[in-house]
Amino acid sequence: MLTVNIHEAKTHLSRLIEKAAKGEGFIIAKAGKPLVKVVPLEDSDAPRKRRIGFMKGMISVPDDFDTMMADEIEEMFYDGELLPE
Repeated sequence: MLTVNIHEAKTHLSRLIEKAAKGEGFIIAKAGKPLVKVVPLEDSDAPRKRRIGFMKGMISVPDDFDTMMADEIEEMFYDGELLPE
């Protein structure tokens, strides 16, 4: 496996990433000491697309959702005085 120093990796990052994506992983070293290995993602590692509506029918929203607990919320802000009109 190819080993490159940090400076070389920064200089040629695009080229190195293209090679890694094709299956040719590489190691980045600092002062000759290997630090990280760059390898291509496997299909199982790649983020999966989210499916919209996959829980359809499993969740229900109450009809009064937009007014739920309105009285309690109003009490938190009402100090007993009438509001000016």
